[in-house]
Amino acid sequence: MASRALLFVLFSFVMTVAVAQDSATTSATGGLQSAPTAATPTKELEVAMGIDAIEKIDFDFSTKVFIGNENLLRIIAIPAKKELVFKGLKPGRTSVIIRDTVGDVRLQYTVVITATGKSNTVSEIRELIGDVEGLEIGIRGGKVFVGGEIVVPDDIGRVSQVLASYPDVLTLIELSPQTQRVIARKMTDELARNNLKDVTVRVVNKVFWLEGVVSNKQKKELAVTIAKAYLPPKIVNLSANSTRYATPQTEDIIDFIAVNEKKEQQPAPKMVKVTSQFVELSKSYNKVFAFKWAPLMGEDNSQISFGQTATGNITGQQRPGTLSATISNLFPKLNAAKSAGYARTIQSGMVIVRDGFENGGQIAKKTTIPFALGTGDFTKAASAEIGLDLNVKPKVLEQEKIELGIVLSVSISVPSGSAAPITTSNSINTNVVLKSKESAAIGGIVQNTSTTDYDNTGNDPAPQTATAGQVPATPLFRLYRSKSYSTNKSQYVIFVTPEIIESASAGTEEIRKKFRRRE
Repeated sequence: MASRALLFVLFSFVMTVAVAQDSATTSATGGLQSAPTAATPTKELEVAMGIDAIEKIDFDFSTKVFIGNENLLRIIAIPAKKELVFKGLKPGRTSVIIRDTVGDVRLQYTVVITATGKSNTVSEIRELIGDVEGLEIGIRGGKVFVGGEIVVPDDIGRVSQVLASYPDVLTLIELSPQTQRVIARKMTDELARNNLKDVTVRVVNKVFWLEGVVSNKQKKELAVTIAKAYLPPKIVNLSANSTRYATPQTEDIIDFIAVNEKKEQQPAPKMVKVTSQFVELSKSYNKVFAFKWAPLMGEDNSQISFGQTATGNITGQQRPGTLSATISNLFPKLNAAKSAGYARTIQSGMVIVRDGFENGGQIAKKTTIPFALGTGDFTKAASAEIGLDLNVKPKVLEQEKIELGIVLSVSISVPSGSAAPITTSNSINTNVVLKSKESAAIGGIVQNTSTTDYDNTGNDPAPQTATAGQVPATPLFRLYRSKSYSTNKSQYVIFVTPEIIESASAGTEEIRKKFRRRE
């Protein structure tokens, strides 16, 4: 019995140790630390809507804060300062659990959010205004206030409309200095677009200063009017309730523009660069087919005779007649040939001329081709001239459009087998309107010529010839058929490209590159 009792005591001891080890293991893994224990400190906190509460935390806490009802409360964590900011959203009661960086629950809050008349006003203003960058709404010193620096000028009108219904709200709103500088730059750009490049705008002590020189009073008034148009609406009314504006206020725009009555210098006339290109394209195609069959007897007046011919009695018997003849061109003759040609001519001219110049700009390139006319003692020298002649009168219009009066003539040489050259001339005289740097085809001609010949003797594959003093041979019969087809197509187009430039030197580098010699 004693041994049994001893065994029972040992078994109970072992079970107790095992249970203690399991509890210790569970505690070490944190499986039972997700909920606060009786040792977790709990604080009661009352937060009024519109009045933020700041709580100091004496340990490193996790920024992930657990809120029982997020519709009632919002918490902003500031780990660097070890602070939590409690913001009430709606009246009610909720809990807040704070954990350390390891994950253990270190602190629990029971937060009661209460609503007062002022907190209700704060909620209404926030709901009506919404999120405005740089604006703060709250309760300070027992008063509801709206203050800060508005960054976007378009928000001023909305804020002013809402605050007009709350006369007891303290308004401490100003326009951000950075926004004022942006508005000043917009004023300066708009003044430059209205030919007031000598007037600038800068911000001094939250006031816009207009500085510069103009030629007359009308331009000065125009500059002030343009600047006032860019002022944000009702910015002075928003700060009317602020004690900082109790002293008399200066104008939002101060005019320091000086008027210089000197006669304005006329701007330098613009230069126009006009580039014209003449492009001519020609194609030719010839096809000849001829068939001829005309067998001929010999050219020695041989003939064909039938019957007997007396040639003398050699053996006392008469000699029979013979057939003697020579036939040439016994087989038919064929002639088949094709020929095609393609040529393209490009000539380009460029001239720079002042806008509105009465005589216009002219550029010409001429080439003289000498040749001889006649033979022997009647030979005389002659010449043909080919080249390009361009005359243009530009006039600059609005929106970078240019009116061009163009007279262009181009003459080129056409290959020929004769001693005298054959030239082709093309000319155009027109007036067009083009935009700067845009090209247009201002004229052109297309010409198609097609010819078909049948049984033309010029295509004879074996023409019959005879020497002087001889009678041409007579063919036994003659069979000749021929067909030739030729087509010629030619077209030319004239392109022109005007460009407005500030100086005649513009574009010089591009021209130099074309003539640059490689070392």
